[in-house]
Amino acid sequence: MTTAAIRPTTPLQQRYRDADIAEPDRWNPVLETIHNHRSVRHYLDEDVSDATVQLLVSAAQSAATSSNLQTWSVIVVRDEARKSRLATLAGNQTHIVDAPVLLVWTADFARLRQLAADNAVPLDGADYLESSYVGVIDAALAAQNAVTAAESLGLGTVFIGAIRNHPEEVAAELELPPHVFAVFGLVVGQPDPVAGSYIKPRLPQQAVLHEETYRLEPQREHVATYEQRIGDFYAEQHLEHSWKARVLARLASPASLSGRHRLREQLANLGFPLR
Repeated sequence: MTTAAIRPTTPLQQRYRDADIAEPDRWNPVLETIHNHRSVRHYLDEDVSDATVQLLVSAAQSAATSSNLQTWSVIVVRDEARKSRLATLAGNQTHIVDAPVLLVWTADFARLRQLAADNAVPLDGADYLESSYVGVIDAALAAQNAVTAAESLGLGTVFIGAIRNHPEEVAAELELPPHVFAVFGLVVGQPDPVAGSYIKPRLPQQAVLHEETYRLEPQREHVATYEQRIGDFYAEQHLEHSWKARVLARLASPASLSGRHRLREQLANLGFPLR
């Protein structure tokens, strides 16, 4: 049997769908959890306790935050009717309703603007694009910590980027004040073991890891390798998939952005001038 015919078995091999990857020199349970990450879209009818949610948030707050500004907040949504309305706004994704908890992560400058108003000082720097970047990055770092924490507890998660399809309506549903923007949602729950989920392969490291300076031309062959590997991954699930076709279709036109082509205008309406 050739090496190419050997099925990847370790989480590291499965992450790249490459059975030639040797066992790493260093490994631990944290790395195991990270490499085992997968998106879960089928959940059992089991609650996630308030104590667990608070633990996920403390993990989130343990992430790095630019200049300790802590420019994010998270809204816990459990109400079935509200989840259903948010699911409709986010492209009718049924797992938003099926899972017990939806966490909506926001870039939040309302808290700092309130602090500035209480102290009668300006906060003009918050109007600039850099500051909005900080809020989005802070939210992403925090949420990824929460994902790792959830998965370490045996819970499943999936990000909901489509929460940005209708940001103004989402803001109204969550009663977000001006200067707070919903960046993405995160579904959390107990995975349904019958449905199953798999470690989706990523691009080979040679396509994303550069030494000293960036190199574009050599990436072609590694992208081609990935196209084959992810096609094989889906074929095992009796599905057809082309990463190349999906990427090009996803970014083909403003229409393919599912409403998010208006994001600059919508952010301005929500109190983010982006100067």
